[in-house]
Amino acid sequence: MPRHYDLCARVQNGFRAKLRRVAVPDTKLNRAISNVLYKEGFIASVNRGDHVQPDTEYTPTTPDNIATRRLWLELKYNNDEPVLKKMSAVSKPSMRIVMKVPELQNLAAGNRAQFVKGLQPGEIAILSTNYGVMELRDALEKGAGGEVLCRVI
Repeated sequence: MPRHYDLCARVQNGFRAKLRRVAVPDTKLNRAISNVLYKEGFIASVNRGDHVQPDTEYTPTTPDNIATRRLWLELKYNNDEPVLKKMSAVSKPSMRIVMKVPELQNLAAGNRAQFVKGLQPGEIAILSTNYGVMELRDALEKGAGGEVLCRVI
């Protein structure tokens, strides 16, 4: 089963290769992270499709086609420069990084929390919380801690 670090690698490699679109496996976690990236303005659109191309009309996911379903992320560029400079996974299978609200406040303020370097201006962190997958500021507004999945510049 693909994890969030696979999504980070595919998106970052797509930007480095100056691709217009990248396909990632259609999982709930990938869909949630993609929606956060879209909401924060790092990608242009998120569409569902098969392994060949995005769908032009709605196609339901069934047990027969589940292996070929993909999310197609349209990458965003500004003057031929990628909008997303770097996307890296924070939590990994070997070390899960779970933080409570005070540690997340330190991270948002630019200070080190646990083993994670503080966020710089223009950088976001994506978390998995009890309220779902969301950006760090949204988690702080709800007063929720959680697992830090990745950071995006």
